[in-house]
Amino acid sequence: MRPILFSVAILFGSAAVVHAEVKTKKVEYKFDGITFVGQIAWDDASKDKRPGVLVVHEWWGLNDYAKMRAEQLAKMGYVAFACDMYGDGKSVEPSKEHAKDAGEMSGMVRKNADVWRGRAKEALKVLADFEFTDKDRLAAMGYCFGGSTAIQLAASGADLKGIVTFHAGLPKLKPEDAKAIKCKVLVCHGTDDKFIAADAITGFKKSLADAKVPLDFQEYPGTVHSFTVKGSEKHKIDGMAYNKEADEKSWASMTALFADVFKK
Repeated sequence: MRPILFSVAILFGSAAVVHAEVKTKKVEYKFDGITFVGQIAWDDASKDKRPGVLVVHEWWGLNDYAKMRAEQLAKMGYVAFACDMYGDGKSVEPSKEHAKDAGEMSGMVRKNADVWRGRAKEALKVLADFEFTDKDRLAAMGYCFGGSTAIQLAASGADLKGIVTFHAGLPKLKPEDAKAIKCKVLVCHGTDDKFIAADAITGFKKSLADAKVPLDFQEYPGTVHSFTVKGSEKHKIDGMAYNKEADEKSWASMTALFADVFKK
């Protein structure tokens, strides 16, 4: 009996060597004459097509945080593309000292809606064209500036199943822009986030309600900006701090939304 058990152990041990692994790859792409450098992540356990999620970075630029979130999504069975909204993969260290630089970089994008949306749409195309992406099942999510970008992408009429924002600015949408949104929207917001004006929240909710866009606006009490970013309080910027409960609740809500909108 022992040799048989030993053989079974070897069989299962060998099988364990061939396991799923999240792969990442740097991707260069161009828009309007500028080169962008993003990172795509997927699990190589299967060669089947799967839903794709565009991950948009904070105002700091494409850094390890956005890439980490993309890898998390890849482990969940999605293709995730952490895109670059500034060009050449530019980013600055998250800190009070670099807040002005981050504001200037994001401001350069925000000031021109066509550029802002165009860059996001090109990144979505990179995701859709990836060999393992089911281009009929796409979503976008983002943090801070990245969440605002996901909203702008949806307002451009992009073919998305859903978008999710975390501690994001809520851009003022024209009625025709709100009506162009074809997907479900989940907004994850800290009630004590002083970076997001109350009238911006009211206006955003009204614009989506008027356009009959399905909106799930979730608020987390006692929560400030950057609540999903561990160690964000170390940036020494007043009003930024990690909140474990809000981070986990918002991620669970995102997970539920994607499971719903991606089901065939």
